[in-house]
Amino acid sequence: MKKLLVVILVLVLAMGVTACQQTPPPVAPPTPPADAAPADETQPEPAGNGEGFTVGYIINDFGDTFQNFIFNAMQDYATANGVTVINADANESTVTQLNEVENMIVLGVDALIVVPVDTSAMEPITRAAQEANIPLIYVNRNPFAGMEDQMPAGVYYVGSQEIEAGFMQMRHIGPMLDGEGGIAILQGILSNEGAIMRTQGNQQIIEEEFPGIEILAMETANWQTGEAVNVVENWITAFGDGLNAVLANNDDMAIGAIRALQMAGREDVLVMGIDGNPNALEAIEAGELMGSVFQDAVGQGQGSLRLALNALNGVEQPSVLWVPFQLITAENVADFM
Repeated sequence: MKKLLVVILVLVLAMGVTACQQTPPPVAPPTPPADAAPADETQPEPAGNGEGFTVGYIINDFGDTFQNFIFNAMQDYATANGVTVINADANESTVTQLNEVENMIVLGVDALIVVPVDTSAMEPITRAAQEANIPLIYVNRNPFAGMEDQMPAGVYYVGSQEIEAGFMQMRHIGPMLDGEGGIAILQGILSNEGAIMRTQGNQQIIEEEFPGIEILAMETANWQTGEAVNVVENWITAFGDGLNAVLANNDDMAIGAIRALQMAGREDVLVMGIDGNPNALEAIEAGELMGSVFQDAVGQGQGSLRLALNALNGVEQPSVLWVPFQLITAENVADFM
């Protein structure tokens, strides 16, 4: 009887996870240029293929454009290495994300890859993976930012050093403003490490290198284009000609800023994003976007599964795989298209 109940429970959970699985659009991620800086070379390639392994991938939100790029790159790498992937969408809910992790552990996945909804709320997920004794790889959003040397055994992270993107943005826009004027910053979800550190990078460079530039406003648009349109419309009304530039924590919000400025006839305001998404590359080429900071979705997606396979195959490796950012401007945008 007990065996029968266990079988029924597993089947029910499997149905639940399957119902949550999404099929993200097969959109190709931005292409790194031929001379792109490689990911941290201290990370070994997987030992053998992944035949027989099943990996659970719990994304923050399949509505997030860049996260789809990362997932698709991981899925392609999984297919090439014979790995079965079960995916689930947390829909930006920490409760849902933990539930999906627990479901996948019951289903018997060999490893977990998680894009955190809230990097400050990952301790229960970390604990669940450790108690189940399966490798856990966080990707793109770092729950251990600044504390990488304290990561538990069997827990890994792959992503970029987010503050660098903020540095790159401000060092590109600052000279274009001749070191003077007013800027506003469109932030992502405020609990996300990327939103916090990219904004901090902007602020640090202004303070250290461009004291003549004033931050007029900082407001979240939750990574979304539509929300960014509304926020920037309000800024245009509030600051008028005093608004000289908009820095966005990602490209989707930068595109929203461009739309709002175009509707208001404000072609004088400079805009810059982060990610290097295809629509942003087109906007750079058209002269609408002053630049972006390329975030390597392929490097992060493949890297997350590479870490998982190494862990499963007993390969010694560092806990963190850093994937470098790169500045995209009108001069080099063709290299990324």
